[in-house]
Amino acid sequence: MKRTTLTLALCLFTFQAEVYAEVTRAAPLNVKTEAGNIQIKTIAEGLENIWGMAFLPNGNMLVTERAGRMRIVSTTGQVGEPLTGLPPMYAKGQGGLLDVVLAPDFATSQKIYFSYAEPAEGEASELNSTAVSFAVLNGNKLENLTRVFSQQPKINSGHHFGSRLVWAPDGTLFITLGDRYSEKDKAQTLDNHLGKVVRINADGSVPQNNPFVNTAGALPEIWSIGHRNMQGAAINPTSKVLWTGEHGPQGGDELNIDQAAKNYGWPVITYGENYGGGKIGEGTHKTGMEQPVYKWVPSIATAGFMFYTGDKFPQWQNNILLASLKEKTLVRLVLNGDKIIKEERLLKNELGQRLRTVVQGPDGLIYLVTDEAKSKIYQISPQ
Repeated sequence: MKRTTLTLALCLFTFQAEVYAEVTRAAPLNVKTEAGNIQIKTIAEGLENIWGMAFLPNGNMLVTERAGRMRIVSTTGQVGEPLTGLPPMYAKGQGGLLDVVLAPDFATSQKIYFSYAEPAEGEASELNSTAVSFAVLNGNKLENLTRVFSQQPKINSGHHFGSRLVWAPDGTLFITLGDRYSEKDKAQTLDNHLGKVVRINADGSVPQNNPFVNTAGALPEIWSIGHRNMQGAAINPTSKVLWTGEHGPQGGDELNIDQAAKNYGWPVITYGENYGGGKIGEGTHKTGMEQPVYKWVPSIATAGFMFYTGDKFPQWQNNILLASLKEKTLVRLVLNGDKIIKEERLLKNELGQRLRTVVQGPDGLIYLVTDEAKSKIYQISPQ
């Protein structure tokens, strides 16, 4: 009898401890900001190095893990098994499965587009570059896999793949691409895709109004040049123009208004310096090269960002929300036209995690993902 009573007591204690741990884990954080108080709630965990996230029409989240897995996370935070049907990937260093977006006609086509580090075939398998494919999402399977873009040339490097995917209002697709680190000088020439923004049609063909279509020796997909490693991009909802964010070396992270045929300077001009010190290029300005709309010196390691357009945070309307890896902070930027007039840094003390991207949900709330070995998805709501 005593043993039975003791067993029941231990079971009850264990159950209470588990419930308490769950309540503790799920307890939201209340945070004061300069434009209203917010609440941070953990939605999902148990993922690894999340890179991209897109909302499905039913509110579920399509999530990529850099190691080469794509999963569906339910509205209640249940993490699904990895989807089948992904292509081979180079999942080393900064490479692997990167961004994901729904096709504009997803409701009828069920297509998703995703970027990833693609290995070369055969004996050249250590060579790799950023590629983009689409596939049809059918339950937990990806079907009819079709590659629509492959960055040229392939390089033996585990660095600077980019890559964000952004649909333009006209239905074309912008792809941001890194300079691959060891090939930075090629960001200034038109015979490759290194350090470029490219623009393609949904089927992978080249829009005939791309700026270098009729330029001899130029790759026709190129939209803009002179970039280092762009891991953030979004369309400004007011101007309908592409903005990109890129990592500087040691300092010199940038936000750029990314326009056709423009040269954004890397590595000729930069506000950064070599790791460990030392000048890069010719300085910070040069005729014919664009200045950033905003910069960070020292670097904060800019990642994904968005323009907030929902109704849950009226005081944040048209603000940029930007995830920072190195500084482990969510940056809120206030705009006046195309000028950034205020910066506020949030959540470094409350979360203290590398932040990979930030996405507006269909409910108007804000969703933040971390780039950690044990990644989490957070929901930000008004307090």
